[in-house]
Amino acid sequence: MTFTSLFSPLQGRLATLLIALCCAGSGAASAAETPATCPPILQKSFNRLQDDAPQNLCQYAGKVLLVVNTASYCGFTPQYEGLEKLYAQYGSKGLVVLGFPSNDFGEQEPGKGKAIADFCYNTYGVKFPMFEKTVVSGKSANPLFAELAKAGGGTPKWNFYKYLVGRDGKLIDSYSSMTKPDSSGLVKDIQKALTQP
Repeated sequence: MTFTSLFSPLQGRLATLLIALCCAGSGAASAAETPATCPPILQKSFNRLQDDAPQNLCQYAGKVLLVVNTASYCGFTPQYEGLEKLYAQYGSKGLVVLGFPSNDFGEQEPGKGKAIADFCYNTYGVKFPMFEKTVVSGKSANPLFAELAKAGGGTPKWNFYKYLVGRDGKLIDSYSSMTKPDSSGLVKDIQKALTQP
């Protein structure tokens, strides 16, 4: 015997309608709650470097993020290796490194998406998320970098500038290109951030 057969046909239809409305209402509430769980700084989408597939940064909500503007032909390019080590060591604890190639400084990232992706993987074994080449400084800076600068992190002065963002989506600190990924200060800040809720 079904739930609706307990009622007259009219009551059965009303009951079915009420059940449908309840379910739809709960789905709408769930959809409305999703943005609230994603900090405003992450409510942005960028294309993945390898294949231009759109990626919503909300997928990294609740993680500790190290956001870095990168370049393939820079004196700091070997930092890719250290960034990948950080990602490998602390990824299971909640750290995600996000790489944004940029040609802003010294035109040291002249290539296109797939060529940059191949270089990063083949030369440095980069597996952390990388996004399409972008502008990270000045009036045309992409929305993430503009917001990080506005939050007090300053604007990148060169390639491999770094921003550390906590699980709550708030900027913790920023680090110059001279700060190596394995520097004690940066590592200590990452470890501390990973212990925060």
